[in-house]
Amino acid sequence: MKIVPRDIPPRAVWALEQAGVHPLLARLYAARGVQSTDELDDALAKLLPPSTLLGADRAAVLLADAMAQNLRLCIVADYDCDGATACAVAVRGLRLLGARHVDYLVPDRVVDGYGLTAPISERVKQSGADVLITVDNGIASVDGVARAKALGLQVLVTDHHLPGSDLPDADVIVNPNQPGCSFASKSMAGVGVMFYTLLALRSELRARGVLDAATQPKLDVLLPLVALGTVADVVKLDANNRRLVAQGLKRVRSLAMPAGLASLFVASGRKADVATTFDFGFALGPRINAAGRLSDMTLGIECLLTDDPGRADTLAKTLDGINRERREIEGDMREQAMMIAESLFDEGDEPPPAICVFDPDFHEGVVGIVASRIKDKLHRPTFVFAASAAEGKEHELKGSGRSIPGFHLRDALDLVAKRYPGVILRFGGHAMAAGCTVAEEFFDDFENGMNEVAQEWLDAATLTRRMETDGPLAPEYRRVDLVDTLHKEVWGQGFAAPTFSEVVEVVSQRLVGEKHLALKLKHQGQPVDGIWFGHTEPLPAQVTLAFRLDADEWNGVRRVRFLVEGVQE
Repeated sequence: MKIVPRDIPPRAVWALEQAGVHPLLARLYAARGVQSTDELDDALAKLLPPSTLLGADRAAVLLADAMAQNLRLCIVADYDCDGATACAVAVRGLRLLGARHVDYLVPDRVVDGYGLTAPISERVKQSGADVLITVDNGIASVDGVARAKALGLQVLVTDHHLPGSDLPDADVIVNPNQPGCSFASKSMAGVGVMFYTLLALRSELRARGVLDAATQPKLDVLLPLVALGTVADVVKLDANNRRLVAQGLKRVRSLAMPAGLASLFVASGRKADVATTFDFGFALGPRINAAGRLSDMTLGIECLLTDDPGRADTLAKTLDGINRERREIEGDMREQAMMIAESLFDEGDEPPPAICVFDPDFHEGVVGIVASRIKDKLHRPTFVFAASAAEGKEHELKGSGRSIPGFHLRDALDLVAKRYPGVILRFGGHAMAAGCTVAEEFFDDFENGMNEVAQEWLDAATLTRRMETDGPLAPEYRRVDLVDTLHKEVWGQGFAAPTFSEVVEVVSQRLVGEKHLALKLKHQGQPVDGIWFGHTEPLPAQVTLAFRLDADEWNGVRRVRFLVEGVQE
């Protein structure tokens, strides 16, 4: 691993300090491209206006007309945390704004696959709905939308995924990534797109005289769900997304949130009054996701929809149990998948440009997580496949991929599909995460095709693992109060949590729990504890560490400790 300090523009640091920003935060913000305090203003009034999101105004008219005619609305959700929160935001928001008939339908990961399919459209029609609304899916569902339209349904697609060459023939599409959309935040999650659609609908209802400034409901009650889905979907936290997350976190910390979120904090052993983006990404998000991976995402959505604290507790505990099962399955699969991956190259040699792994015993619900673990260890674009559990599709392999910086995974799939016609049956996704289905007999062709593209696109610099850090930590900033200050900020994808790096002295080290390295360090001459989770190899007496700041509590006393992220090789 190569540790690379970020460039810290001194003028931006100076400007932020002059505006009253703490010197450490000024340095961290400047290194992440922030140039003025205006970019740090998380007021709702600073959000990009919904009128600039292509389709939002027309979606508002469609929904307002449907509500005026007392039509039945059906949300078609997706089975990850973004899809679940988007569904909950849609149902709660539409009801808040006066819709009387709002229901939802969640596809089954095994039976239905991804997106709005023709059979799902038929189920929506059979439910008695008049209007079909997708959340976090639909932009690639040409056939599913066509079937819905043929059945007489109105169709509103709200999505954030990249479109293919053909757009579905929906009545309205709201997606910042659709052609012709000038919305400045292309990285908005599916839940954010739905929230913006509701903001536009509220404006339309005001314009019609259905609501006024005094009677209109406050949609900010939905922001805790928007924040959770945005962080859990690992979208880039640009200024607009950071505002959405910051506003959601403020409400969570003041304990103003849906009952299900409060119960999830308890079930995961986290404290809502000091909630962080890490809680969303590593505690609540995985518990919601687990339902879609191993069971039925209806559990996750019902947890986010209920206002009954008792029911919320029951659902949160169920989700926690499913997540424990997911971790067990993932652990076994990860070991097997890593063995297969490492068998693709000789010890001491470099891994192939791309890693593709399949085993008949793999569970399709956790292939994405396992792909992420292999990608993290080998630093290669990685696909992990499992046999489809859907009846009649036993010879199809469902794959999930995770990428490294500089390799656009969805574009790579597109190129493989063109070079090897018929090998990829379906695909979709983003730059860093994507999914596809291939026929089992063509797995080798897929592997060859992906390696060809990776060989062409990746160079030595891209294949070298790099960790960007914020350089040395001044000793005066090694304080518990500053740890708390940093934790309160919004960090995540594209706005990385502060990671420092410098040479430290390793005074002593020991294994704890058989898989973590507990350290006694000297940082600029002063003692400090450290821990490297999931690492067992001993460190030399002097080493360049990359570390994050954390606070450890022992006998009621909180002390700073370093969470080790990596070492300079």
